[in-house]
Amino acid sequence: MGKILIHACCANCVLYPLKVLKEKFVEVFVFWYNPNIHPYQEYLRRLEAMRHLEKAKGLRVIYNLHYDVTQWLRNVAFREDFRCRYCYWDRLRIAAAVAKRGNFDYFTTTLLYSKHQKHELIAEVAESVAQEKGVKFFYYDFREGWKDGIEESLDLGLYRQQYCGCIYSEQERFKPKK
Repeated sequence: MGKILIHACCANCVLYPLKVLKEKFVEVFVFWYNPNIHPYQEYLRRLEAMRHLEKAKGLRVIYNLHYDVTQWLRNVAFREDFRCRYCYWDRLRIAAAVAKRGNFDYFTTTLLYSKHQKHELIAEVAESVAQEKGVKFFYYDFREGWKDGIEESLDLGLYRQQYCGCIYSEQERFKPKK
């Protein structure tokens, strides 16, 4: 197949999907856009890890460094139960727009790699955004390579985050389970 853009939530989660995509596509570009990551120091750690991976693997990465924590929080405030849907939609609509502008044949996301994400919701949102933006979404269940990606990440010494990214998921990480 032709050219694909993969939205990357972090460096760790892009490792296995890249292996799959490089077997299926002639050109693979990575897209970084993650205004959901809080606090800002965490965002910077993850961005640094992506830049490290870009150099280590010779990746072609497109960076959208727009980061507006105030706007992100306004968009999820009082709708916390739907924050994941909003977060997926926000990042995937921007990825699809970049794919359309860049004449990519497809776009996809590393969100489909994590066993901790809402897989069906991601696919649903991505298909909707694909129709809206007029670019094809490439669906693949990257979770099959979960362990491979973790092992490669450890071998590369990449920063490994302990929560999804938003301030709510950070709280869930530390909050005692009932």
